[in-house]
Amino acid sequence: MRVLVVPNIANTAAVNAARELAAWLTRSGAVPLLVTDDAVACDLGAHGVERSDVGAPSLVVALGGDGTILKAVHLLGTMEVPVLGVNLGRLGFLAGARAEMLMESVEAALAGEGRIERRGTLEATVRVDGREAGTYRALNEVFLGRGSDLRVIDVGIAVNGSQMARVRCDGVVVATSTGSTAYALSAGGPIVSPEVACAVVVPVAPHTVRSRPLVVSASDHVELVLYDTATREARVAIDGVLMPCDSDIGAVSIVRGAHDVLIVKLDGRDFFGVVAAEFLGGP
Repeated sequence: MRVLVVPNIANTAAVNAARELAAWLTRSGAVPLLVTDDAVACDLGAHGVERSDVGAPSLVVALGGDGTILKAVHLLGTMEVPVLGVNLGRLGFLAGARAEMLMESVEAALAGEGRIERRGTLEATVRVDGREAGTYRALNEVFLGRGSDLRVIDVGIAVNGSQMARVRCDGVVVATSTGSTAYALSAGGPIVSPEVACAVVVPVAPHTVRSRPLVVSASDHVELVLYDTATREARVAIDGVLMPCDSDIGAVSIVRGAHDVLIVKLDGRDFFGVVAAEFLGGP
């Protein structure tokens, strides 16, 4: 049984937890794996593998906050492998286990205990000069925003071919229901239960008094079209990571992803209880 361990290597507690987990997995007869950079940072070089050699592990354990879980998801690509997040960071919406129960939680997940939540994804296709320049997968959000010149961008927002808005703004966030509590929330979007199959479209710092977020079905096609591209630079970020682009972006086409992300939940927490705890100081 192979277990991919993904720590936040900038977090000392996560690095220590990775070492302890690797030792425990080895004693239990499982094979711990870390991508090479993480393995070196944790002094676990013997367990290091290249990203291309990760294969299909039985379980992925992410040690950190939600950002570490996103990192783990992107390491998997389109593989639907259960991901157990152990919160050792600041935000833990996606986490499914408590740090003090690390070994017990991993053992339970490997035994098939707990529940698995299927989280929908987004597939974003970036177009440059009328051609496809890249297709990317997001669990949280796709962001089309202003570039290094810091000038506002002029964006048309269309849903299923109907233009719903044209707005000058710092950018537009298109988020899954999972991502509604991340960047989209900061930009004024709604909090959406992850059980709702939808996407939210939220302009960021719009220069207008009439801009409103949109909530669309997960099956809807969202198109972001850039105007005045000759004088205004734009960039695309997927789950907070800037995507490379060597030319002016013309449009971004966003649809529901073909593959879900499987999130393991063992702590019994209700989504809105997590919202209350993270944002409102609740129990």
